[in-house]
Amino acid sequence: MNTCAIVGINWGDEGKGRMVDYLAAQYDVVVRYQGGNNAGHTVINQYGKFALNLLPSGIFRPETMNLLGVGTVVDPQHLTGEIARVREQGVQIGPDNLKIADRAIIVFPFYPLQDQMEEARLGSQKFGSTRRGISPAYGDKYMKKAIQMGDLLHPQALEKHLRLLVDWKNAVFSKAYGQPPIQFDQVMQWLEQYAMPLKPYICDAGQLLKEALSQGKSILFEAQLGALRDIEYGIYPYSSSSSPLAAYAPLGCGLPSIKVREVVGVAKAYSTCVGEGPFVGELMDAKGDWLREAGGEYGAATGRPRRVGWLDLVATRYGVQLQGATALALTKLDVLTGLKEIPVCAHYRTAQGKVTDTFPFTPELYGCQPVYEVLPGWEEDISGVRRFQDLPKAAQDYVLYCQEKLGCPIKYVSVGADREQLIIR
Repeated sequence: MNTCAIVGINWGDEGKGRMVDYLAAQYDVVVRYQGGNNAGHTVINQYGKFALNLLPSGIFRPETMNLLGVGTVVDPQHLTGEIARVREQGVQIGPDNLKIADRAIIVFPFYPLQDQMEEARLGSQKFGSTRRGISPAYGDKYMKKAIQMGDLLHPQALEKHLRLLVDWKNAVFSKAYGQPPIQFDQVMQWLEQYAMPLKPYICDAGQLLKEALSQGKSILFEAQLGALRDIEYGIYPYSSSSSPLAAYAPLGCGLPSIKVREVVGVAKAYSTCVGEGPFVGELMDAKGDWLREAGGEYGAATGRPRRVGWLDLVATRYGVQLQGATALALTKLDVLTGLKEIPVCAHYRTAQGKVTDTFPFTPELYGCQPVYEVLPGWEEDISGVRRFQDLPKAAQDYVLYCQEKLGCPIKYVSVGADREQLIIR
């Protein structure tokens, strides 16, 4: 059984989309197993440049089946718009190559509204949400009040369940936010316009995956965000509302009995972070501005400027361990070209003055300072390099240093955004 998960090692935005797009050629099925349209997976290929939010990054391979698993939350309005935009650039999308798990949760328009109002209520204490309704949707899922995609196939149950959900939302909205009541009929109209056309895509994800395995097909799991945004082990509460860990892939895909054989963890050659929360080593000066512009570090889903820093080995090692990575992909090595020296955060110094290599509990991170080691940089343009031995020695040394410190083989090195700008070791 050939199964592999492509996962983020840090705070997200590591370049998972480009790795899924590349590796999808080797797999028959690509599954997004958690998250929603708060993802931003940038892919550049023969069709053009895309910022995917919900569509699995295997959608550009015509022979590949793509699945939104049971662990995802699906905004039908956003998904239909995303499908239309991708189709406009010549990509074929239909029920033959895209499926949606019947147990995936529907993101209604009142969820982004609730997200926005709650962030506004929190003010300076906000979590840095994308304001796309992901957290409220997962919240209702675990309060057993949400609506599943499969409910669209059962009209009577859908209406009964939706009335209960609207009543619940109105109770929350009126008391917590002073919001006018949601109109049930308007929600039904929205479903008719955006959700009902997706009915041909809805499937029993477990059955689909079982049949694929029985036919000897291979499966690639695509995560959203990164390990440090995990709801259990990340920088809670500045985390996602789902688990982007490879260990969750069997649960989130729809077939809990499946085994993930390989885990490719994706990390940048430097650090970036979108959203709130502690970020040890954040560069707030001209060097940070340079790194942000050189790397084009703006959120693919929101356009927000990303927070930047030098590579954080303490956080990255923690992410490697959480993900159980069997191999790493180091992306955007080319961005560091031109630097005479490249600092790396090798350790943390805690508020008590102790030097540690252990990633601390979230509140303790605020008192930590980076302890840097400095490596030599390189001047040569590496964007056209396709063999590791053809990289400048300083670039090779940087990769090997990271590999040694992280304790995991770096198999892939990205030297540009295009699909083929990749070194395979």
